[in-house]
Amino acid sequence: MPAVTGRRPARRGVLTAAGVAAVAVAAPGTRAAATPRSGDSGSGGAGRSRWATSWATAQTAPTETDAVAVRGLTDGVFTAVLRLSAGGQVRLRYGSAFGAVPVLIGPVTAGGRPVTFGGKRQEWLTAGACLTSDPVDGLRVPAASRLTVETRLPGPTGPLSFHRNTHASHTVDGVRTTSVFLLTGVEVTGAHGPVVAVLGDSIAEGVGTPDDADLRWPDQLARRIPGSAVANLGISGNRLLLDDARFGPGGQARFDRDVLSLPGLRTVLVHLGINDLQQPPAQTDPARVLAGYRQLVLRARNAGLRTVGSTITPFEGWTRWTPELDAVRQRINRAVRTGRLFDTVADFDSALHDPAQPSRLLPAFDSGDGLHPNPSGHAALAAAVDRRHLL
Repeated sequence: MPAVTGRRPARRGVLTAAGVAAVAVAAPGTRAAATPRSGDSGSGGAGRSRWATSWATAQTAPTETDAVAVRGLTDGVFTAVLRLSAGGQVRLRYGSAFGAVPVLIGPVTAGGRPVTFGGKRQEWLTAGACLTSDPVDGLRVPAASRLTVETRLPGPTGPLSFHRNTHASHTVDGVRTTSVFLLTGVEVTGAHGPVVAVLGDSIAEGVGTPDDADLRWPDQLARRIPGSAVANLGISGNRLLLDDARFGPGGQARFDRDVLSLPGLRTVLVHLGINDLQQPPAQTDPARVLAGYRQLVLRARNAGLRTVGSTITPFEGWTRWTPELDAVRQRINRAVRTGRLFDTVADFDSALHDPAQPSRLLPAFDSGDGLHPNPSGHAALAAAVDRRHLL
């Protein structure tokens, strides 16, 4: 059965000056005003930058259970090992979306080569802002390669904006962690295919796949389409409508920072909604979820982006599933498939459900909890995205 439906989007104009930019300041102080990033003709929207995000993660604020992030670092070293999608020349992006004080970044190396910020080995990352490096001298990376980034934080940093679980191994002062601190993106010049942002939840983040296997469905999508740059902005537990202290701002609240700030972006794929149904307080009004989708589509189109919606996958067997919530899910999915809300639709529900019991994942795709697909299920999700709708 076909997994993708919808009309082919028309080409649209571009909104320049998306309004989110990297900031480098000479000394700590107040939040800096946004200015265009070096080397760009615009920081967001289709085709306005030679840079594209090859690896990305979305940030949340630490809670008391996140010991390293809530305590921060003093003369600490965070080493990240990142699987890129597209290749080319490299620059790095740091963010402090939830920071309260400036943080000194550096020295930094990428692929063993020194990283500079305006020619300097160290630079201040302003609270609430982002900081983009110079292109790393002498470093060009192949597509689908791994890149090691080592960041020294002289500190004391205070609490660190971070991503809790990337389902990959990194280190803080030599101790393994699956979290990423302050680093939000690796940008490259070699993307010659679709440039896509996935605004998602735990399924996009990779729950249900083994650590360090790079079998998350956005990874598998990037491998299916050579030359593509895929930014995985999935956050476990994330919702479309509501914010959460642990799971971060909802998709509507973080859309501008996490999506519209990305250089060279052409398409955004929205993979949110299941947590709105199953997390308390449960959203039982389909119209509210559909209105949330509609607002994201309007904001994306204003920035010249194509939109791909995804149907909500089945979750019977998960602890909070009820027949009533499944009826809400089905109503939302019917509207997404037939309502011409998005430019096109990736029918993730059809890709994963058991034909004999459509409220459940196909057993061959179930990681064991009824909600999160296993690596084979992630492959089915990647296959449900038609590359023709990403160009």
